[in-house]
Amino acid sequence: MQMNKTVLITGVAGLLGSRLADWIIENKPEYTVVGIDDLSGGFKENVNPKVKFWQMNLIEHPIENIFEVHKIDYVFHFAAYAAEGLSPFIRTYNYDNNLKSTARIINECIKHDVKRLIFTSTLAVYGHGKGGLFDENQQQSPIDPYGVAKYACEMDIQIANEQHGLDYCIIRPHNVYGIKQNIWDKYRNVLGIWMYQYMNDMPLTIFGDGSQRRAWSSIDDCLEPMWKAAFIPKASKEIINLGGIEFTTINEACRVVREVIGGGDVNRIEEIPVAYEEARYEVKNAYPTWRKSELILGFEHTTSLKDGLTEMWKWAQTQPNRERFVWKNYELEKGIYSFWKNDKSNNTNLPKSEVSGYLS
Repeated sequence: MQMNKTVLITGVAGLLGSRLADWIIENKPEYTVVGIDDLSGGFKENVNPKVKFWQMNLIEHPIENIFEVHKIDYVFHFAAYAAEGLSPFIRTYNYDNNLKSTARIINECIKHDVKRLIFTSTLAVYGHGKGGLFDENQQQSPIDPYGVAKYACEMDIQIANEQHGLDYCIIRPHNVYGIKQNIWDKYRNVLGIWMYQYMNDMPLTIFGDGSQRRAWSSIDDCLEPMWKAAFIPKASKEIINLGGIEFTTINEACRVVREVIGGGDVNRIEEIPVAYEEARYEVKNAYPTWRKSELILGFEHTTSLKDGLTEMWKWAQTQPNRERFVWKNYELEKGIYSFWKNDKSNNTNLPKSEVSGYLS
C-alpha cells in the first residue's frame, strides 16, 4: 500500500521546477519528489539531491516508465522552451518542445489516474490583450508560435478533463525571475540576460525604445501558490494568472538592475552602458490581473523588484562562467533580427539528452 504521496516535476532543473522541488522538500517532507529534465535549458546542479531525478527527453524517451515505477499522484508540468520572440524562427522545435511533449504528459496522466495536472502556461496566450490588460476571462489571441503552442496545450488539457476526467489547474505565470534562473540563454529571461552581459563586459541591450511595460514576479512569491494549485479544491479546473503586480517599463527595470549591480550607488548607474537594438515584434504592454490568484491560491506580492534582483545578483556572481547558449542554425533565417544573426562562433543547438534515471 502506498503511504507517501509522490509528485512529478518536469523541467526540474529549470527555475520553476528546481525551486518548487526545493520548497516541497523543505516544507512538505511527506511527499516524494520525482523530476524529469533533459538539461537542455537547465542544469544538474540546480536539482536537489533528494529529488529522484531522471534525465530524459519528454518526446523521445519512455516517460511511461516513470509513472509506473513511482506511482505518480500529482504532476507539475513546467518543461518548456519559453522564448516568445524567437519562436517564429524555430517553429517546429517550438511545437515539438511545448505541444508534443505536453500531449505525452497528458496521456500518461490519464493512463495512471493522476489526481491533478498543474500546467504552467504563459501570458503569451493573450496576445495584445484588451488595451494591454490580461484577464483570465477574456478571449485568447496569441501573436507568436510560443503563445499558440501554450494555448493549444491549455485547450487539450480541458478536452482531457471533459472526455477522460483529468483534473487540472492551469497557471499563467509572468516574467518570473530569481535564484537558479538560466542567465546564459541569449533569447529569454531579460533580467538574467542583463546580468550575464554585465559580467561579460557587454552593454545591457534593450529592444526598441524601452517603453514597453511588464510586471515582474519573484520566484519566492510564487512557490507556495503553485503548490496550492495542486491541492486546493477550488483550484480544480481553473486558469489563473500568477505573479507580481509591480509594473515598470523595460527602461525602468534596466535601471533597477544597474542600481543593484552598482551596489546601490546611484552614481554608478551611468557607468554601466546600455545599447538600444531594433524593435522586436512583441506585445507593447502587459498588465495581468492578479485578483484570482489572491482569492484562490493565496498569492501575496511581498518581494520588490529591487529586493528580488539583489538576491539574484548575489547568487549570479557565485556562478561559473558557463558557455552561452546560441542557436547554431535557425529553422528560418528570413526576417531574423540583426542582434540574433549568428556569428557562427561558439554556438550550439540544443543537445539531445541521453536517458538516465533513478530507480527505487
